[in-house]
Amino acid sequence: MINLPLLPILIPLVTGVILMLFPDRLRLQRTLSFGSTLVTIVAAAYLIYSVRQQGILTVTLGSWPAPFGITLVSDMLSALLVFTTSLLVFFVVWYSIYYLSDLHQRFYYYIAVQFLLVGVNGAFTTGDIFNMFVFFEVFLISSYVLIVLGGKPAQLRESLKYLLINVISSALFVMTVAFLYGVIGSLSMADISQKITEINQPGILSVIAILFLIVFGLKGAIFPLYFWLPGSYQVPPTPVLALFGALLTKVGVYGILRTYSLFFSHQPEFTHQILGWLALATILIGVIGALATRDVKQILIYNIIVAVGVILYGVSVMTRQSLEGAVFYLIHDMLIKAALFLLIGVMIGIAGSSKLKDMGGMIKDYPLLGWTYFIAALSLAGIPPLSGFIGKLLIVRGGFEAGDLTGPFIVLISSLLVLYSVMQIFIRGFWGTPNAYTGPKRHLLKQLMTPAILLVAITVVYGVGTEAVRPFISQAVDPLVDPSIYIQAVLKGD
Repeated sequence: MINLPLLPILIPLVTGVILMLFPDRLRLQRTLSFGSTLVTIVAAAYLIYSVRQQGILTVTLGSWPAPFGITLVSDMLSALLVFTTSLLVFFVVWYSIYYLSDLHQRFYYYIAVQFLLVGVNGAFTTGDIFNMFVFFEVFLISSYVLIVLGGKPAQLRESLKYLLINVISSALFVMTVAFLYGVIGSLSMADISQKITEINQPGILSVIAILFLIVFGLKGAIFPLYFWLPGSYQVPPTPVLALFGALLTKVGVYGILRTYSLFFSHQPEFTHQILGWLALATILIGVIGALATRDVKQILIYNIIVAVGVILYGVSVMTRQSLEGAVFYLIHDMLIKAALFLLIGVMIGIAGSSKLKDMGGMIKDYPLLGWTYFIAALSLAGIPPLSGFIGKLLIVRGGFEAGDLTGPFIVLISSLLVLYSVMQIFIRGFWGTPNAYTGPKRHLLKQLMTPAILLVAITVVYGVGTEAVRPFISQAVDPLVDPSIYIQAVLKGD
């Protein structure tokens, strides 16, 4: 199918538009959103198969030839991320049906989720840097709706901060794209990559690289631009937090990964070294935050920051091994963060609080929840043979290959500290004296646990089945290591 890259964007787009016509039909909203996301998964899986068989797929809208037209590009990296995103949204929608009250769901929840999926999948697929900005705005507008879902005072307060940060970063994004267009004269990412090697203006290109790092760093929450994330992600309902924690920061990470491999390889000793320093600082800040708090949401939120730092350290090293580790770990973290947020959502629903002091002894009445969380926590920390171990191993080996000792040491130490932080939830929440729990979600435990368990099972299979996954990861990294593969696929050798 020549238009196959369009399907994971068009399906949720059409679904969102249809849902807008029936805002009061809650059963229809649930059924259509659930079914549509399942169809999107199938389309994304077929997209991976097609890219594996045929190589990079492109669609140029309006029949304008590249680089003049808007091109959608599905290489293996894009296809894997689109599939992972669609899979996560499917499980979160399933979970939301039982977790959120009818009142919450009636406030355009499923419409916003579908348009969020449009924006994230579009950002992963576009081959045009300006349209990456457009798709960023699509999912950000959806996130503005989702973050205030419930209308609590804390949500309104934090949403203002979230909105202000993203408006500033979006304005900076447009200005940075304008600077890049002024220097290169093109918005096609493949064309920019080709032309950027032909001009002799390393100074201005380094400035543009730093501006892109600020733009995507604000959205990805790297040091020192992470300050908005702990408060903003604390306030929305758990299913929304799962979407935000698994997807939104990762789109910023993807932006850095794509631009720094395609555009800014001209002076890596400057741009990539700065990225490496910031990535390691991000790991340290995230670990400190996770160890300092006794709120289950905040522990996992700070671990989002840790993961962003680990992935970006792999990007900054820019060896093949480190890039394979970064891509492998990126997908792992999307899966495991969503699973963990769904699991702590069940804990919060039982206890009626996110504070560890209000939990304890849950393992007696909820052993399945406890041991599922235990497996997910080990995977997050990178205990072999689970998926977190494989990505970190490749990143550490890539760091050693590049002659760096400090970065791999910090990544390894952070794994132990991450394990300690998430084990605090297991020890304090599931052991000790049982409490008399009367939380509103106790009677829904079976319905809530099913999507969470399935998601944890997928992460386990992802780690144990590394040998089967590795060829796909290797194909995803090929255009990052050799941008000419991406350029030739989009420009068709022109």
